[in-house]
Amino acid sequence: MNNVIVRVDNLSFGYEKRRVLNNISFEINKRDYVGIVGANGSAKSTLLKLMMGFLKPNDGNIKIFGFNIEDFKDWNKVGYIPQNARNFNSRFPATVKEIIGSSQYSQMSMFKVLNKKIKKDTIRALEAVNMVNFKDSLIGNLSGGQQQRVFLAKLLVNNPEVIFMDEPLIGVDTESQDIFFELIDKLNKDYGITIVLVTHDFSTLQQRANKLFCLDNGKITISNLENN
Repeated sequence: MNNVIVRVDNLSFGYEKRRVLNNISFEINKRDYVGIVGANGSAKSTLLKLMMGFLKPNDGNIKIFGFNIEDFKDWNKVGYIPQNARNFNSRFPATVKEIIGSSQYSQMSMFKVLNKKIKKDTIRALEAVNMVNFKDSLIGNLSGGQQQRVFLAKLLVNNPEVIFMDEPLIGVDTESQDIFFELIDKLNKDYGITIVLVTHDFSTLQQRANKLFCLDNGKITISNLENN
């Protein structure tokens, strides 16, 4: 069985005249926990967006689940938390369970019999991130760390096989960061979800990830760690 989730071959990318990634190659396998690190401006977020298909390479090839990324259709297998996930009006009048259920509204409108299943999946996802007691709370009343856990639960209702996260803990207090990282460990080890995480928290990744991708001057250095 092919365990490769993402395969990148000879990838190059630049903005106008500035090349930020230069002929890099790597694989991300099932159950990997990959940390992407580097200085500001080292194209960490750019690399994540390329793997999500938001940007198109200048050269090289990206495959996800064995498909060229431009041909890949089964995006329910893929979860994504961007840097600005929490940038919304704090007075937005939606509860936690409504936010999570919104990812399945298209199914609900087609098959109303799925209402019970949607509710069950919502509770299951909230339990996975230890937020079930907040299901009726307004999303705007939660702390930054709690909001990120809700957005993580929103991904889980689709049973993703890989989750990409771009600096998900900016502006989140240290205690909430620790809770979030423990949840990521659980999703990776207990649920078998592949994790790809951009963060500045190098020391935490050294303790938790099994691979580190270090970006510098358009090149990538890959370190295999003993974790996992």
